[in-house]
Amino acid sequence: MKTKLIFPILTLCAAALAPAYAQQAQPLTLEQAVEMALQNNHLLNVRKLQVAEKEAKVAEDAIKRYPVASVSSSYQYNANLGQLVIEQGSFGALPLGGTSIALPNEEKTFPLGKHHNFNAGVTLYQPITQLGKIKTGIEVAKTDVELARHEQSRASLQIRQAIEKVYYGLLITQKQQDEANAKIKLAQMRLYDVESALLSGKTIDVNKAGLQANIADEEQNLLKLRIQTEDYTADLKQLTGIDADSITLAPVAGIAIPPAAAAATAVGSLDSYLTNAATTNYDIKIASLTEIKTQKAIRAAEQSNRPDIGLVAGYSYQTGNLLFPNNNPFVGAQLKWNIQDLVSNKQVIRQRHFLSQQARENLINTQNQVKNDVSKTHRKLTQATALIAVAEKAVKYRAEELKVQSDKQASGLNLEADILNTRSLLAKAEADLLAAQLNYRLAYSDLQRLAGE
Repeated sequence: MKTKLIFPILTLCAAALAPAYAQQAQPLTLEQAVEMALQNNHLLNVRKLQVAEKEAKVAEDAIKRYPVASVSSSYQYNANLGQLVIEQGSFGALPLGGTSIALPNEEKTFPLGKHHNFNAGVTLYQPITQLGKIKTGIEVAKTDVELARHEQSRASLQIRQAIEKVYYGLLITQKQQDEANAKIKLAQMRLYDVESALLSGKTIDVNKAGLQANIADEEQNLLKLRIQTEDYTADLKQLTGIDADSITLAPVAGIAIPPAAAAATAVGSLDSYLTNAATTNYDIKIASLTEIKTQKAIRAAEQSNRPDIGLVAGYSYQTGNLLFPNNNPFVGAQLKWNIQDLVSNKQVIRQRHFLSQQARENLINTQNQVKNDVSKTHRKLTQATALIAVAEKAVKYRAEELKVQSDKQASGLNLEADILNTRSLLAKAEADLLAAQLNYRLAYSDLQRLAGE
């Protein structure tokens, strides 16, 4: 009975642990790394929050178009009260029956307030002449939103490129480590042969020392590659937010390279990329929006010269002051005009004109730089296409050579050293192919980024 219960329990435990193990053992693909980086990267999250911040600023500026309501209230206890005193006879005398009666006939005292004084009120102010300036401020805030969105998109492309660089860097170093390990084994095997020859007196110590130096060099190179792998892994964790101790990478799919005659067509014409970049490049858009923002800032500064005229309405309630009514609704107009600002605002406008000129020069420089970068990157992409085709041939021939050597070893027609030498050459060819693919992907993504695609 106990045996029958133990088997289902073990089965359930294994089923529960299987997904977790499979998740840990599953290698990380390049697409997964890019997706994780776009979700978890802190720099990109900052850009997203900046967009939300600028959108909130637009909503804040839009509120200024509506009436400003202010509510006030106060309480005061007066220890001494004011009085109105009318002395006897202040209004003269009234003759009556041969006698005169003083007016008033005695001193009169009237209090002008109460000890407890309370007032409350609400005031509404609707700006009129400043509505144009407020509208311009909203347009400037919306321009800031567009700038933040373009910077977010640019940061997203930069993160994609950074992931590709690190991912391919790790794959390349792994192949280079395979090459270094094969060279170390080959050198160790040759050293063993030399030591065997020394025992029989067929060689001298010079050959042995040279092989030992080769082994030390390859071990040093292997150590550098391991350090480089640790650096790449740390960068990948930082970009993607992965907390695992070790990361296993999936191999990348090969890049389909068209025939040489159709390579230029597959890459795309240079003129089409230049045309797209002139209107959709993020750097050009940002520079253009910056110029537009400075022009709107000039207009806002010019609108600041207008007097501030608006309508005022409200209601007040008070008790404790006998000279004023308890309830007082009111309506009116208000004008404010700071004459000193008219003088200082001329310098503000002058400064913003200089900023506009700087933005214009920066836009022209950015357009020229993007045009030059598109031409250079298009040339790199064409060159990378040719390099991948050559590198694929080298990998193909080295793989065929390794198969031949393996078949010979099975027949006893060659040595283990031949296999190790071929494996090192194949690892080097694969590393060169990965490097060519990385150059192609970076050039292609650069060209897409420059063209705003």
